[in-house]
Amino acid sequence: MNTIKNLERLQQIHALIESETTGTPRELARRLHISERLVYHLIEQLRDYSAAIKYDRSRKTYYYEEEFELEVKISVSIMSNNETTQIFGGSALTGTNLQPYSWATNSNLEFY
Repeated sequence: MNTIKNLERLQQIHALIESETTGTPRELARRLHISERLVYHLIEQLRDYSAAIKYDRSRKTYYYEEEFELEVKISVSIMSNNETTQIFGGSALTGTNLQPYSWATNSNLEFY
């Protein structure tokens, strides 16, 4: 579950960086209900994916120096009592296209 939470936070930070409305690292941490240290860690993760992230002290916001797109897709299959439940979710976030998570479930009965 930590991986999913991390991906959700990356999406949230990405959207705020795209709109250049992050605020200071401290404000961003409060807004996302996380520590300031985790904010820095998540920004480093985005940089590891080649995101050119800069901070503007006068505007008090992070921004992308170059165009960057983040797309997250998640698929989980849960098997119990001879029944499989699949959960799909994800989003594509770009400068002009912000699509939030949309979850769908599909249950299939399987007999062995």
